[in-house]
Amino acid sequence: MSTIRLITAAMKDRDIAVRAQGNMDGIPDAEILSMMQSMIKQRQESSKTYADAGRDDLAEREIDEIAVIKQFMPAQLEDDEVTKIIDGIVTKVGASSIKDMGKVMAELKNDYAGQVDMAKAGGLVKQRLAG
Repeated sequence: MSTIRLITAAMKDRDIAVRAQGNMDGIPDAEILSMMQSMIKQRQESSKTYADAGRDDLAEREIDEIAVIKQFMPAQLEDDEVTKIIDGIVTKVGASSIKDMGKVMAELKNDYAGQVDMAKAGGLVKQRLAG
């Protein structure tokens, strides 16, 4: 229950921030998914830190929170699917060099937030554009 409260509190904070900027529709779904991915990443890092310090109880709590957050996330795409998507985006935006990586990543984040590990995708995009 506490993890769900953390998720809703974070969403409300971001929603209030964008409404203060004049966006009365609130935060878009892609931003919510990105926020939740960040929450997962933070907990993965915390879990590792706790485990390294011998605090297995706290590490386990972080892992449990990750499981709760993932229940609200769409299924992650497989690497081969991500590669095909990247190829399509590269063609769509006309990317031809590493200088175009930002365009490709922006499109990927906009269309597939929450479904793709952006750190892993960044490596794939870099590899695709460098070759």
